[in-house]
Amino acid sequence: MNKFDWIVVGGGITGAALAYELANQGVSVLLLERDATLRGASRYGYGGIAYWAGTTELTRQLCAEGIAIHRSLTDELESDPEFRELDLVLTVPPDADIPAIAQAYQAFAIPPQYVERQPACELEPLLNPEAIAGAFTVKHGHVNLRKLVEAYRQAFINRGGTLEIETATAVLKGDRKQVQGIQGRQNTYFAENVAICTGALTRLFLRQAGIVIPQYFTHAELIETPPLEIKLRSLVMPAETQRLQLEARASQAEIDSLWDHPGHEPVSPILDAGAVQFLDGRMRLGQISRALTDPFAPIDAAASETAIRTQVGAILPALQDVPGTWHHCLIAFSRDSLPLIGPIADWENLHLFSGFSNPLAIVPALARRFAKQAAIAKIDPLLKQLSPNRFG
Repeated sequence: MNKFDWIVVGGGITGAALAYELANQGVSVLLLERDATLRGASRYGYGGIAYWAGTTELTRQLCAEGIAIHRSLTDELESDPEFRELDLVLTVPPDADIPAIAQAYQAFAIPPQYVERQPACELEPLLNPEAIAGAFTVKHGHVNLRKLVEAYRQAFINRGGTLEIETATAVLKGDRKQVQGIQGRQNTYFAENVAICTGALTRLFLRQAGIVIPQYFTHAELIETPPLEIKLRSLVMPAETQRLQLEARASQAEIDSLWDHPGHEPVSPILDAGAVQFLDGRMRLGQISRALTDPFAPIDAAASETAIRTQVGAILPALQDVPGTWHHCLIAFSRDSLPLIGPIADWENLHLFSGFSNPLAIVPALARRFAKQAAIAKIDPLLKQLSPNRFG
């Protein structure tokens, strides 16, 4: 019977980064991932790294640490995740309250700067000048998220880690609420510690063990194109995004119990019209966010695709009718937009590493801190602020 120091459940960006950093500390690590081909949020994410967007001492520090790691990951992982820094163009509609938006941006570590319509269109020539008053702009990190996950996984294996394509079905519980490992669909796996990195499915997975955590998810919808000859210079998003407001409304304590029952939609869906192009010419257009409590809820793909094309087309007319396919994934989040990291109350060897609203900016730094804390068995004061038990 093999027994590992750590089992990491979930091989997307959070699990892959955490498994790699744990292996770097010289411990034995098993990474369990259900899909041989990358799926979910790590497959369809935009790849944006909003390192400028820290608004507190905690998030500013994490963003600064995160972008420093990103800038060296190509060499460290010996693989190219296509890291770059490009212009983020945050479009402002003609009827917007520009001073109010500018004031809100002053809270960020690097506040985006406002430019009028003409310089905005010089930054991004595909913009429709009639649809905007101007834009806010700031430098923004970007990676090919699929390649980044693959790079983390391969580097993990190169450092002695074990990757198994296996569906985790349950937490193995011993006496006194002590976790012994993970039951998979095919095999049983034992470990001294277990880290759950299953993203949006984390709440559902842990509920089977009688553990309820304050984590939620949205259904994110987007259109992915094949490689196009059209060139988008920047990453385009609205200056007033609605996703974070949706997350805040959908995770209020008084409606928390709805998330344990499918069939509810606590708040109405939103659409933040944006677009990004990868180095191979592919684009992603989106996105609609829905707070549906059933992770397997049916969605009208045709209606969603039409809505995305219409709103993106209003801002970027050349993209309205490009070839592309509708896709859908789940995005995890917490009640306060901060991740849930650390041991679950009364389960000291069962850990969370999930619930990231701004993952790429902070996952690398938090994975590194988590692994170092585990190696030296000394609490990191920064990680303590992200405890899953902070909501009581």
